[in-house]
Amino acid sequence: MTAPDDDAAFGLQPIGVQHPKVKQVLALQRNTVPNGQQLFVAEGLWAHNVVLAANAPVHAFLYCPEAGYSDEARLRARQVADRATQSYRVSEKTFARMSERDRPDGLLSITQLPYWTPENVPVAPDGLVLVADGLEIPGNLGTLVRTLDACGADCLVLTNRRTRLTHPKVFRGSHGTTLNVPTVEFDEPAEAIAWLKDLQCNVYLADTDDAVAYRGADYSGRTAIVVGSERFGISAQFYRHDFTRVRVPMLGRGDSLNVAVS
Repeated sequence: MTAPDDDAAFGLQPIGVQHPKVKQVLALQRNTVPNGQQLFVAEGLWAHNVVLAANAPVHAFLYCPEAGYSDEARLRARQVADRATQSYRVSEKTFARMSERDRPDGLLSITQLPYWTPENVPVAPDGLVLVADGLEIPGNLGTLVRTLDACGADCLVLTNRRTRLTHPKVFRGSHGTTLNVPTVEFDEPAEAIAWLKDLQCNVYLADTDDAVAYRGADYSGRTAIVVGSERFGISAQFYRHDFTRVRVPMLGRGDSLNVAVS
């Protein structure tokens, strides 16, 4: 087996905690800086498997050979370094500052989500669109993306956005499917509504009041389902239109489901 120090010898520049790339990683993880490039931090073997499979651009790769304890991790390090625009080596101490895992495997990169616009996102004639209006919890948003990927939905629409798609918990919650599910964002719900009408979508609002059971709705043609904020529900603008309300029948004592479950 090759020693970690030998694996580190493939031309990686050593950097420390004061290096701009380390600071950029920390800023992206804290989700506190403007992020027009849709950059996010991928960490670990599974995350980099997803990044490579999606052919996502890797702006910077930071590798800690001492933490790369498996042959697969060391192989992946070489593959990601070949893909990355910039690659660096960091110490265990520096990597520990950046890592959000209990048992890191030495792989961390600054990666970029695909950029979609309302004009270039493909929606099939019988396509499914989910509108997430005002979602606040990153884990819920990530779970929604993962569900959309699982059911082959065409795209996710964000309105009244309260959490960024690049939030680390969104990527983890989606199990990396944020790289696969087309996502577009509108500043105002009215813009999203106009876009859905242009696509001739049948729009359904997920609601518990004055709603029909979801199994009774007509999902032929293009369909858009709107889910709302965990605290406030769907914005009033959606209710100004003649959209059908649908609900999930509740057989227990609870009156609603978590948005990511429903």
